[in-house]
Amino acid sequence: MNHPALKRGSLILALAALGATALTGCGPASDGARPPGVGAVSADPAGQSDLQGFYQQKLTWTRCGELQCATLTVPMDYAHPKDGRTFTLPLAKAVTADPDWRVGSLVFNPGGPGESGVDQLKSGAQSSFSERTRARFDIVSFDPRGVAGSKPAVDCGSSDPAAEDQPPSGAGDTSTSLYPKTDAERRAELANAEHQTAACKARSGAILPHVGTLDAARDMDVLRAALGDDKLTYLGWSYGTYLGTVYGELFPRRVRALVLDGAVDPALDWSEAALQQAKGFRKSVDDYAGQCASVVGNACPAATPDGIHKVITDLYARVSKRPLRIKGSDERLDQAMLNAAVSMSMYSPESQWQPLSEALRAAHKGDGTKLAEIADPGISAQDDSSDGGSEPGSDDDQAPGNSSDAIVAVNCLDQPHPRDPQPYWDLLDRANREAGAFGTSNVLAALTCKDWPAGAQKPHRVQAEGLPPVLVVGTTGDPATPYEWSKNLAGQLPGGMLLTFRGPGHTAYGRGSACVTAAVDAYLLDLKPVPDGTTC
Repeated sequence: MNHPALKRGSLILALAALGATALTGCGPASDGARPPGVGAVSADPAGQSDLQGFYQQKLTWTRCGELQCATLTVPMDYAHPKDGRTFTLPLAKAVTADPDWRVGSLVFNPGGPGESGVDQLKSGAQSSFSERTRARFDIVSFDPRGVAGSKPAVDCGSSDPAAEDQPPSGAGDTSTSLYPKTDAERRAELANAEHQTAACKARSGAILPHVGTLDAARDMDVLRAALGDDKLTYLGWSYGTYLGTVYGELFPRRVRALVLDGAVDPALDWSEAALQQAKGFRKSVDDYAGQCASVVGNACPAATPDGIHKVITDLYARVSKRPLRIKGSDERLDQAMLNAAVSMSMYSPESQWQPLSEALRAAHKGDGTKLAEIADPGISAQDDSSDGGSEPGSDDDQAPGNSSDAIVAVNCLDQPHPRDPQPYWDLLDRANREAGAFGTSNVLAALTCKDWPAGAQKPHRVQAEGLPPVLVVGTTGDPATPYEWSKNLAGQLPGGMLLTFRGPGHTAYGRGSACVTAAVDAYLLDLKPVPDGTTC
């Protein structure tokens, strides 16, 4: 059974991827080769002395509900760490249940990019780890730079209903389709994308060049040192696998164990990643149609796979012409919201396929409310902010979410994108042929990156000499990070081990497979290798 407390991995491309001893005087000397694709940027771009103060900081832990919380200070610009600009990153820790047998800290990232690790822990994400693992490790997570409680955080205005920034006149008014075909429709989409980029630059321009995964991985090494761990033990889901991979490239000899579940393939460029992911979602909908009756029974929107496909196809066509009403909201269910609801429902079949089925049946009768609530759970929620809020440090004391802004900021910086709009339109036509709305929505999301600040990374195969064996976990029916990505990453890593989980859904560890749990735990706790070809 999936642990609902752990909200794993937003879409990689944005639809609208240890023994512990105290460190004394440890400086951040570079420990390995410079990976290709990271250019001439080393793990230690400024020199040991410039970063030593960050590496030697002591964490002050205070109680926050059932957890312990602290903050970590990291330089905003690792090339100029003494210029006074910093990020302050929230941390949270679930202390080991058996201190006498403590191995060290187990750092995790839940995905995104843009998900708050602190909020995940406050919501009970430690229950996604087995009792055996929780007994031996402090479970630690953090808000990456620019995300959620990070100070500063990326702000593009999407979470501010009173924002004065408005789309240009006429932008987006010509169609609600996710496949703009006419010149007018494409000009409107381009104007919307340019407006979003301009809003991000206006509100967060100073930090946008510094919120990429390359710097987040450096932050994680500062965190490792501050936790008192000689080497990092880490588990990343979805986008968190990319963060772990980049860390392994920069600091291969500072890794104790890496578990990368639902992997991102760093060798893919933006267009290949967008198209392959879209095909993954289309395949997952095929799995849903084929398995719906056996998983959710009579709640299915039709009796046969062909019938389910017809319900979904007809609904896409219907809402493109006349969006459906949503109870309690002035908004309407259009194609983008429908596509988000269907896509998000592919992540955890065991908990999401039945609500999707019920929502599709309601939409077939003209009510888009349930689908809208899947796409945006807060769309019809009542405002309960008048109660004065929660007490500081309580489980409900969570930072305002900025995941929709952060996912754009990180993705656009991490992958180079064309400045000319024509490659997007060329890919749009191919994406529509090969993956339908899942493909075109990915391309339109990427269009926002056209005028983004340039990042330091390029698509590349992993080079991490000195990295110990890494465990990659791939799910055969994964929609957001296709199984081939996990196979490819395991093949790129020196000593990479692939653990295959057969089934639908996104990622595997923490979803209830005893086979997966046993293999991952044995690796984390005892560094036990996973034999080649192991399948659960």
